[in-house]
Amino acid sequence: MQTEKIIFPELHEGETHLCALVNGYGSITHTILMKDAKENINWQDAMDWASSLGGDLPTRAELILLYENHKEKFKETWYWSNTLHDSASSYAWYQYFNYGHQDNW
Repeated sequence: MQTEKIIFPELHEGETHLCALVNGYGSITHTILMKDAKENINWQDAMDWASSLGGDLPTRAELILLYENHKEKFKETWYWSNTLHDSASSYAWYQYFNYGHQDNW
C-alpha cells in the first residue's frame, strides 16, 4: 500500500487546523476553526457566512469528532452543521459543546 503525504492548507491569522478526514475515495477534507466564527445566527446565514470564506460548515459526523477531540477549543454553546435533517428539509442538525448532544432545529 502506498502512503500519500497530506498537504495542509495555509492558515490565516487566528485559524486553527483541527483535523483532516479521508473518505473511501481518498479525498481529504480539512476542518479549520475560523477566527471570526459567527454566533447565534440562523442556519442559512451560517451556511452563507462559511461559503463567503470559501468554506463549509462541518458535517454532523465532523462535529461529534470535534466534540470528542477538541472540545476545549469551542465555547460551551451549540454550532450548526451543514447537514439537513432527513425527514424535514427545513431542519438542520447542530452540536452542543457543553454536554455533547446533537439535535435538529
